Amino acid sequence: AGADELCFLDISASHEGRGTLLDVVRRTAEVCFMPLTVGGGVRSAEDARALLLAGADKVAVNSAAVSRPEVVAEIAARFGSQCIVGSVDARRVEPGRWEIFTHGGRKATGIDALEHAVRLAEMGAGELLVTSMDSDGTQAGYDLDLTRCIADAVSVPVVASGGVGTLDHLVEGVTKGHASAVLAASIFHYGSYSIAEAHTALRAAGLPARG
Repeated sequence: AGADELCFLDISASHEGRGTLLDVVRRTAEVCFMPLTVGGGVRSAEDARALLLAGADKVAVNSAAVSRPEVVAEIAARFGSQCIVGSVDARRVEPGRWEIFTHGGRKATGIDALEHAVRLAEMGAGELLVTSMDSDGTQAGYDLDLTRCIADAVSVPVVASGGVGTLDHLVEGVTKGHASAVLAASIFHYGSYSIAEAHTALRAAGLPARG
């Protein structure tokens, strides 16, 4: 069984001041027969339009939504909330409080992550992709407190991201983090587990997952 969705994030686009790699998106969409979310360097509704025309099903907005949250409302108004994903990259700054970091986690903003997530949902983001920059790459599990804090505060689906090292981590993202969906990268890239094994683990925990 294949993945339910592919998330293609060009995390250095904003840092390098360029747009997302449209040609790569186009070529990916041609061979990818599942929903495709693309993010990185999206600064306007026109950028979103270009990605949607290239074959993306959803567009994730991160850095631009921090400097100008209205861009989320503009994209939602033109293409619908189902097309816009609010990407929230956060680091823990003290117990129970997280701060937004942009440009691939390189730049501190001083903005409270929970307040920012709520604002993105109010602006029209159809879902939120919540990544713990502390957990990302560690394979030690999601920051469940962060995920749960945001998921409990918004009415849109939250996707947990950052830190998966085992199949149990995926289950915990939903059961303990209250996420509606879970994202993982390295465990699949390096062959630690298959997508089918991930689905099996989720179903074994009584969670809905494809067969």
